[in-house]
Amino acid sequence: MKHFKKITYNAPVVLTFALVSLGALLLNMATGGKTNGLLFSVYRSSAATPMFYVRLFGHVLGHVNWAHYSSNMLLLLLTGPMLEEKYGSKGLLKVILLTALTTGLVQVAFFPNSALLGASGVVFAFILLASVTGTEKGSIPLTLLVVAAIYLGQQLYQGIAVQDNVSNLTHIIGGILGGVYGMALRPKKET
Repeated sequence: MKHFKKITYNAPVVLTFALVSLGALLLNMATGGKTNGLLFSVYRSSAATPMFYVRLFGHVLGHVNWAHYSSNMLLLLLTGPMLEEKYGSKGLLKVILLTALTTGLVQVAFFPNSALLGASGVVFAFILLASVTGTEKGSIPLTLLVVAAIYLGQQLYQGIAVQDNVSNLTHIIGGILGGVYGMALRPKKET
């Protein structure tokens, strides 16, 4: 029992996001897919209803199945704690909310006949944000350029050549937001 006392909730935003997403997945499974449509997917609907705004942010918590959830959460849990330590819980929450809002609005505006759900936009924001971490303003980190080239190349290729239900545009938007956020918040170069 004393070993459990040493376990810390080291990244509250990341861990809470993962746990709430797990709860959303379990709830969706228990309701036969109804909660994803009601709460955890974003699609064009009337902006006059409160549920539109819930879905605009809540879609990043929804996942189709365990494989979808686990692939997103593994990357989120690998990159997130380092980022939460670097940028703080409020800073990382801002990245999550900005990514959810931006990808949700793009989905509603440009893809009226489909729905979007999943944390992959947030995950890719974290990946690009992580590639900037540890560098100073006034420099362009090579890790950012390499990760962006590999990542954008893969997403563009898959968006053109692969017909699946993956929103490559969401990945690209998330990555851009993470990279921009990271570049903007780097410490100034000391002279």
